[in-house]
Amino acid sequence: MKPVLLKPAFKDYLWGGTKLKTEFGKQSDLDIVAESWELSTHKDGQSVVAEGEFKGLKLSEYLEKIGSEAIGTKAQRFDFFPMLIKFIDAKGSLSIQVHPDDAYALEHEKEFGKTEVWYILGCEEGSFLYYGFEHEISKEEFQKRIAENTLLEVLHKAPVKKGDVFFIKAGTVHAIGAGIVICEIQQNSNSTYRVYDFGRRDANGNLRPLHIEQAIAVSKLCPADEPVRNLCGMDAPIAKCEYFTAEKYAVSGEKQFSVNKESFQSLIAVDGEGTLEFDGTSYPIKKGDSYFIPAQEADYRVTGNCELILSYV
Repeated sequence: MKPVLLKPAFKDYLWGGTKLKTEFGKQSDLDIVAESWELSTHKDGQSVVAEGEFKGLKLSEYLEKIGSEAIGTKAQRFDFFPMLIKFIDAKGSLSIQVHPDDAYALEHEKEFGKTEVWYILGCEEGSFLYYGFEHEISKEEFQKRIAENTLLEVLHKAPVKKGDVFFIKAGTVHAIGAGIVICEIQQNSNSTYRVYDFGRRDANGNLRPLHIEQAIAVSKLCPADEPVRNLCGMDAPIAKCEYFTAEKYAVSGEKQFSVNKESFQSLIAVDGEGTLEFDGTSYPIKKGDSYFIPAQEADYRVTGNCELILSYV
């Protein structure tokens, strides 16, 4: 089963910018591209096979055609396709938000919860994000600060640099700050509860809805784990949890990889360019490209000068 190049689904949320088009080669008629969903079977936006025998099929349709063994034995234990991977361009700050865990999301949203990891692809000077709390607070204080618009005073404000990694467990209150571009590897979920949105209004002039009751129910009101700093130019693990594993590789010349029957692989180029060589066939890969590699026993290699994020279950 050959690798397939994927085309993403695009989102034009009001805080987005144009860097995914100008710096990552994304082609879209949207003026703003806030997110590109690079690996997605989610109903809110599916990636599509870009070329070859299955060109034009949504990822879920492609997987149905080639059979469940293509996602691997580990992925088959989940009720839904387990992962969703995005590029995010935050020209403006995202809302202060939180994601539910599996138990709450499956009961109330009929989908997975959302644990995720961010790899910082680039950022403007002085960029920061909100990541957990400076110290533990009570639910009563949380609710009071939301009502009085003082929540930012107790959130941890974390400066960022290219190559930093933030692991966002379900229940962590957070927000990507202005001027940051990230690759996000997450559970296959779109459940987000906003608690503060800087008073912004949508295209119709309406305040965007908040989800206070849900956020109070699912938020962990304590400091988050320390981020991993500066993985640029090196091979390093990004995250490993029960939902996904993500690894970063810097290719300079040639690097060998392998896939097995336990899991499919997502291979995304976050910088540079090169060639993916699989079973005698060569596939060009450049910054912004996303390949799906079906589960099977096979070795392959990437040549060139590029940085890659490899994700699997």
